[in-house]
Amino acid sequence: MDAVALRGYPGRLRRRHHASHPKIIPVADTPRHDDPGLRASKGDKVGLMLFPGDDDVASPDISWSYTGFSMFRKWLAQAEGFRLAEMDGFGGDRQWCSVSTTLAPLLNHPDDDGPDLAPAQCAAMLPRLETIIDQHQHGDSDPVLRRRIEDVSQLITVLRFCVDEDVELIFG
Repeated sequence: MDAVALRGYPGRLRRRHHASHPKIIPVADTPRHDDPGLRASKGDKVGLMLFPGDDDVASPDISWSYTGFSMFRKWLAQAEGFRLAEMDGFGGDRQWCSVSTTLAPLLNHPDDDGPDLAPAQCAAMLPRLETIIDQHQHGDSDPVLRRRIEDVSQLITVLRFCVDEDVELIFG
């Protein structure tokens, strides 16, 4: 495996393919497979990655464990003034049309399946995510909050790339 493919991903690695975009992701607590092209599934407890649909493995991306992504989305929903657990599809009955947020395409999206997000949807989310960072970045020492802010910052980088390159955001 070349140095570019290994950059930023310590530990065991597995090449994960999307129809248009292969990526390298860390693999934790999964049996070793001889086929490096084997697509990881949710059952593998690998997690998911959000990345641009530009066919370039060097493009920015962000990844979480499934639990980490769930906690991140719960935090974002709270920042938007509602509880994700109240929402249809997340254990509640509240319909998404009752919530006014530009982050809905991210919050109400299947973990690693479903439609890709269009560059226009990515662009619509950017101002709100930037506001969230501005509201929370000033000197807070809470490590969980710092992690959420780091995640938002990374997500902004990926979304900006999708907008600038006019490519979709892929959940994989």
